[in-house]
Amino acid sequence: MKVMSSKNHITRLLFCSVSFFDTRSIAEACLDTEKIIIKSLFLSVSNYSQKYKMEGFQEFEPIFNEPRIEWAKNSNPGSGLMDQFFMHVFAPDGNHLKIRVTDYHSNTFETIKSAMQLDDMRDCIGIGGSWNEFVEYLVASLKAEEVKLVLEKLSNSDDVAYAKLVAQKSKGMPIISISLTKLLDDAARDCMANISFGLFKAFKCMKNLVVQEKEHSLQLTKIISAEKERSENIQRQLGKRQKLEKMNSSDKLDVSGPPASNGAQNSPDKLAGRDPASTKVTNRVVPAFRRAKVRGALLQDIEDDKDN
Repeated sequence: MKVMSSKNHITRLLFCSVSFFDTRSIAEACLDTEKIIIKSLFLSVSNYSQKYKMEGFQEFEPIFNEPRIEWAKNSNPGSGLMDQFFMHVFAPDGNHLKIRVTDYHSNTFETIKSAMQLDDMRDCIGIGGSWNEFVEYLVASLKAEEVKLVLEKLSNSDDVAYAKLVAQKSKGMPIISISLTKLLDDAARDCMANISFGLFKAFKCMKNLVVQEKEHSLQLTKIISAEKERSENIQRQLGKRQKLEKMNSSDKLDVSGPPASNGAQNSPDKLAGRDPASTKVTNRVVPAFRRAKVRGALLQDIEDDKDN
């Protein structure tokens, strides 16, 4: 344990205390030294407890996995042994991690590890980095498909006496090995029931998350539909406005244009293009007093004229 580093410091304090209290009695020097040792140990334990309280398993999500079965050397699978095990890893509190493995038949195993024990295991394995990085590596290893449950039988018996969990994030990475304790009778039945209940809780939590995501997706769909309809309305209004502006601009151009001259309207080209029937001159009626003069002279005998 890392508290060992403080023991050397305590030993030095002991010798310093003895040399410092040469003029005092041995009993008083030992009493003062004992107080210093107790205070140093208390501070060391308090610091470690505070560390793991702050960096424990506060937000640890339960892990469910199916480990691969592997038999130890000189152990062969016997008759009646199940070849499928179910693993459940969870944090009962912020400072402990519990691992349960069962075949729901006759073999159920369990272990509980504190944060301090796992930190010591980290030092033995040789995993560096921060505590959070180690927890992330541990979680990734326990979730990997290559998690193994190593079983070992009793001699001259088919009962499994020993089991350990071997986890590794990937090949070439540090190996995590955790020994498990076999449970019997009521303890085994309680463990299996707790695993089933934990699986149900995880399923219920996952179901609630799916329902929440569906509701969120439905809300987003409604928002998108409303925005699409709003955009279409804006486009229609914009099109009407642009059309009205074009009509107004064309009307202004017609009003402001120069008027056509009469000469241009009466040009030969335009007159030739008109309807021939419309160019015919209508016969006018001659007044009666002018009609007699126009028709001819008055007829008289020549002889009568001579007589006159």
